[in-house]
Formats: sequence, structure tokens, C-alpha cells
Amino acid sequence: MTKRITYRGIYEQTSADDGDHGDERVLVDRVWPDGIRRRGAPLDKWLRELAPSPELQRWYRYDPLRFGEFRRRYLAELGDPDHRRAAAKLHDLAQDHSLTLLTATRDTEHSHAAVLAEWLADPDHAGAHTDGPGRSLESPPEPAPGRGTDKHPDPDPGKAGPVDAAAAAPAQPGFREFLATAATGLNAGALAFVMGTGIVSTALYLDGARAASAALLWAALAGFAVLLPVQAWRLARRRQRFVTELLGPRSFVFLTIAISANVLAARLVPDGHTTAAAAFLAFGAVGWLLLDYGIPIALITTLRRSPSFDQVNGTWFLWAVGSQSVAVGAVSLAHTGTGHVLPILAAVCFAVGLVQYLLTAGIVLARLLARPVRPEGLMTSVWIFMGAAAITVLVGVRLTALPTAATLLPRSVLMGSSVVLWAFSTWLIPLLLALGVWRHAVRRIPLRYDTGWWNLVFPIGMYAVTTHELGRATGTSWMVTMGRWEIWVSAVVWAVTFAAMVVSLLRLRSRAARGLGPRAERAPRPGDAA
Repeated sequence: MTKRITYRGIYEQTSADDGDHGDERVLVDRVWPDGIRRRGAPLDKWLRELAPSPELQRWYRYDPLRFGEFRRRYLAELGDPDHRRAAAKLHDLAQDHSLTLLTATRDTEHSHAAVLAEWLADPDHAGAHTDGPGRSLESPPEPAPGRGTDKHPDPDPGKAGPVDAAAAAPAQPGFREFLATAATGLNAGALAFVMGTGIVSTALYLDGARAASAALLWAALAGFAVLLPVQAWRLARRRQRFVTELLGPRSFVFLTIAISANVLAARLVPDGHTTAAAAFLAFGAVGWLLLDYGIPIALITTLRRSPSFDQVNGTWFLWAVGSQSVAVGAVSLAHTGTGHVLPILAAVCFAVGLVQYLLTAGIVLARLLARPVRPEGLMTSVWIFMGAAAITVLVGVRLTALPTAATLLPRSVLMGSSVVLWAFSTWLIPLLLALGVWRHAVRRIPLRYDTGWWNLVFPIGMYAVTTHELGRATGTSWMVTMGRWEIWVSAVVWAVTFAAMVVSLLRLRSRAARGLGPRAERAPRPGDAA
């Protein structure tokens, strides 16, 4: 019977005992990773023969847009004589032991270790694997007419002549193939775009910029209409990868599905679209209920992962943001009606989210202060630390406008906790900025766009709204003025991030059309950490 199978970066293993639960830790790279001593290395076996051929690795260059074709070619290689013996050995191990496949590749989600884990988890992997009707993955793919056999991909497509380049590269993907590849690599965290755009739209509405606010609202709605079906497609067509992400260290990003719906619900209320807002809130509340319980339960009970304290990251604060987002949507709708359900729902979710925030803050701070932090691992998601506090303040402030009997919480408790958390979120900003300077200016990590940038937009926009609302509730004029300045700062950050996203998408599409990919990046070394 096949046991638990997972994969991870070898540099996440910080000691020989880390993650030791009786499983076999197998290095599947062809080259020994830099910075890892062979004596006492955190692994049990090294099956170098399982790595993709050098020709395939040079062709792939770790370009996510080529991952689909790389996966198909690599699965075909597992059936050739050079790989068959090592593949059989790994298969036998998987029958008797839980496996953790280790790789030095930085992007583990698009690595050969991910393909191997999927291959081993497939109950039919011992037989012929197919990638569509009638195509075996244990034999080389049939060449396209006029393309040749593509038996030896050219190591540098950019330097090959016209004939060699045509033979070396697969048939250039069409628009549908490009979309399928992009959707496969797009995790649930992409819905942070909707969260960031929705809260900046709310901020602009508060400052009276109604036209700009409406434009961003439509952009957020469009993003939700596109990204939600993509996640449904990934669940239906890429289930193994979807489940692997759901059980991984960034599993809390799936809560962005519910949070984005609740943010939209809160934004639609001021425009009078209460029916649409109620529909979004209903969807978000159900999604929150399933994920808020489902993710912790899955992480606690699953055997398909190797837990490590080093896996703690800023996305864990989305656990608290999810609860507070339901409260934001509920309290916004509560101001339009006289019912008692919504105020109580908002108050309960506020209390739950506050406790979740305090628990998560303790875990994340312990991780940051007690364990070495590599600059590569310090992502923009750490800004959710501040964003989670800010959204808690916003809920507390809006609850104070409702009758005390309806919210079950005294106004003094709500306002006092809001002021404390606002002060703490304000204190966090210089710290987070300093960490960003350390990462990019001191340690020289390139500032390149990825979907994680939207994890920066949402906290900044939420802090602006919170400062403005808290200033109005307490009658503090300087705080209201400060909030207005922050609203436009958040708008600028949104515009820069949106422009970077568009440029990145255009570049990716251009590379896909030309069959080119970026240069391979070396895996991070332990010495890179401060």
C-alpha cells in the first residue's frame, strides 16, 4: 500500500531530526546541493539517477510556462533505461515507507520533485501513463508534422539555428495552452488581487473619489469572476496539485477565496447594492466556515506532509483575516437593516478573529525571532501581520455604531481594543519597511513582480481605511487627515502593482509565443541568510 508522499526544498530541512516521523527522505537531484554537508545531511537516500536528463533541464530552465511540457517529457524519461532502475527503487520505497522527496530547486511547485510525487501518488503509475486519450507517457511523445523527433533538445534555444530551434522546442503553445499552463501555476493566493483592489476602492469611496472607486470596484468584480472559476478548474483538472497546495505551508491562502467575497460585500453596501452584497456575504461566510475549520483540521490530521517550524509564514494571518472579513461584511449590511442576526454574527466573528490573530502573532513572531530567516523566504505576505490587525480595528469601529444590546460587546471594549490594535499596526509599519530594505537593498534580492505583491496592497489599503474610520469615530481630526493621505498612498501602491502585473503578463505571453524562458536561478544557500 502506498504511504504518504510529499516533496519540499532541502534547505527547509534545518537539521537531521527535523520532520523525522519514520519517513524516508530522498534527494532526487542530479547534483549535490550547495551548502549541505554530506555527513549528517538531512536525508536518507540520494537517487541522482531520478533527476531529469541534463538536456531536458537545460531546455526547461525552470520556466513555469514550460512546466506542462516539462512534466510530460520527464514522465516519458522515467520509462527509459537510464531512469527505470531508480524509478523502480523509489516505487518500492513508496510501498513500505512514507516519502519526502527533496530538491534544491527554489520553485518546488514547478520542480521534478513535484512531478515525482504526483507520479508516485497515481495508483496506475506502474503501468502506462497517459496525458490525454491514447498517448502513453512511458514512450516519447509523437512529433508534430515537420518537427522531427525532438530526441535531443538543444541546450540553448536562443543560440540554435532556425532548423535546430524548431527541432529543439515543442510546438509553440496556442492561446488555450498558454491559459491552461498559467491557470495550473496560479494558486488560490491570486485572489489577493480582488482583496487589494476591493479595499482600495473602499478607501477612495470614503475620500469622495467616486469615479476612481467605481473603476476599481469593477476591476475587483472582474477579477473575482475570472479567478474563482480558475480555482474550480484547478480543482477539477489539477486535483493532485490543488490538494498538495491545500496541505502545504501556505494553505491559508485558500481563505482569500472567502475574504475577497466578503470585501466585495462590504464595498457594495454603500452603493445601495444590498442584494448583491448579501449574496457575496453568503458565499464568503460559507467559504469561511468550510476553510476556517477545514484547513486546520486537514493540517492536523493529514500524514501527507512533513511539518516544520520554519514553514510558518505571513499567510497564516489570513486565518484571522477570514473571520474579520465575515464580520466586516455582516456589520456593513447590519447598518442597512434592523435584524439581530447580522450584528451578532459580526460580533462573534470579531471575537473569534481577535483570538486567532493573537495566537497567530505569537507563532509568527516566535518563528521570526527564534529561527534564522533567509531573505528569499521573507516575502510580502509578512505585511498581512499589519493588515490583520487593521481589519480587526475596522470591525471594532463599525460595531461601535450599532446598539450595544445588538453586538453583545460594550462600546468601551470595542473602542479600547481598536485603539490598541491600531497603535500596534502603526508600530509594525517601520519594522516591515526595514525588513524590506534588508531584503532588497542589503541582501540584494531582485524586486520582481509576483502575485504576492497584492499581499502588500491589501494591508496598506486596509490601514488607510482603518485610520480614517477610527479618526471619525473618536473625533480625532489629525487621524482623519492622516487617513486621507494614506488613502492616496494606497492608491499609488495599487497602481504600481497593477502596472507591474500587466507588464509581467505581457512578458510571459511574449516568452511563451517565442518559446523562450528565463535563465535558471540557483537554489538558495544556507549562507544567504543573515
